[in-house]
Amino acid sequence: MTENTFPIYKVDAIVNFYRTDVLTAQEASHLTKADLTPSPKPESVQRLYMRVLQMLYRFRPECNYMVPLMENIQYPAFHEVTTAIMRLYLRMRQFLPMCYVYDFSLNDLLAPKPKKTMVVLSGIMNFLHFRKLRMERSLEHVARFRADMDKFQACTRGIKDAEKKIDILTTIPPEQQAEDRELSAALAELQSSITHEYQEANVMNDTLAEWKTEIAERTQKVAQSKVDVSNLKETIGKLKSQIVESPEELKNQMEKMRENLRIIKTSIKDADEQLVEFQNKVQGVKQSEGEIQLMYGLLEDLQSGLHSTKQRMEELQVLSAQHEKQKKDLRNCGTEEVQMKRTLGIKLDKVSKHCIRRQKKKESTEQHVQDVLGQWDQVHQKREEMATQIQEISRETQQLKMKMQSLKDICSNGTEKAQVLYDGVLASLDKLNKMVEKRMLDVITDMEKVSANF
Repeated sequence: MTENTFPIYKVDAIVNFYRTDVLTAQEASHLTKADLTPSPKPESVQRLYMRVLQMLYRFRPECNYMVPLMENIQYPAFHEVTTAIMRLYLRMRQFLPMCYVYDFSLNDLLAPKPKKTMVVLSGIMNFLHFRKLRMERSLEHVARFRADMDKFQACTRGIKDAEKKIDILTTIPPEQQAEDRELSAALAELQSSITHEYQEANVMNDTLAEWKTEIAERTQKVAQSKVDVSNLKETIGKLKSQIVESPEELKNQMEKMRENLRIIKTSIKDADEQLVEFQNKVQGVKQSEGEIQLMYGLLEDLQSGLHSTKQRMEELQVLSAQHEKQKKDLRNCGTEEVQMKRTLGIKLDKVSKHCIRRQKKKESTEQHVQDVLGQWDQVHQKREEMATQIQEISRETQQLKMKMQSLKDICSNGTEKAQVLYDGVLASLDKLNKMVEKRMLDVITDMEKVSANF
């Protein structure tokens, strides 16, 4: 006992524990410290052990008091006293090795010692604490398993709903398939026309840029020609102020100036014509710009439609990604479910085996109880027969007494014969008493032998 792996508690702690967790009602209030120390009471110790076994093994208290009668046992009524103690002793011998107590004996029930009872009760107390903790852990595992199963069912429902929604979004109803084909063909034509118009618009933009560069160059040339004209006018004014006497030179200069003016006028006319042409071209470009703006509007509408289709495609991609994630979660949940099913199967197998064992034990106990009840009925019948025989004997004795009294009253001569009969009856009764005493001594010796064997 020096190598125990559990602490030996104090008496107050043991009393409080067994009051709160084992005993109930009046038994808890009647249990005191004086029942365990300094000299433990056998009745209170036996009651504690019996209540512990009741709490652990869930059997009825009257099962301890049933006599395991056999056919070859004589006088089973004498064994009723020792059955409860022997049954309790056997069950405690089976239970206490789980509490690391291996040296439990019958004297610990009949004449318990304080130290040994403290060790046994502290071992049972430690086992009950351990049992309580493991039951709480198992209940937590069961609650987590139920929560995981609820989550798994919710995930499977959500996945099924998402798959249905994806099928609804991806599948086109047969009524709208023709419209979808027409819209897809119209979109392809629009895309081809848009690309062609984009190309034409790019060509027009290139030509406009070229025309703008030419117009800018022409305007620069016109401005330069105007500057030249203003410079020539200034030079003419200077020359007029410098003219003195030479008319021929004046004529030559005037002719040169006229030729220059003609050239300038012709260049101005050409520039005006080119300006008109450029203005006509600009008007055409403006008209083409209006048409291009209309085309841009159509392109923006198409872009909005394409944007909406892109958004739908993105939504579809998001839904597909969610679907894949949910599939992965489903696979993970499936693996977890398989693992939980395996553990559940193992636990159910253990539970089924335990139930089968319990059922077998229950059937054996019921069979034993039925046998005991049958034997008890036989004993009860024998007792009734014995009682009827005793009543008959008593009646016969009364009748004999009445006859004796009547014979005494009737005739005095038969007194001697009655005395002889009376002496014979007394001798027979003495023999019967001696036989009964011998039988009682034999039964007592058998009981002592049985107790010594136990």
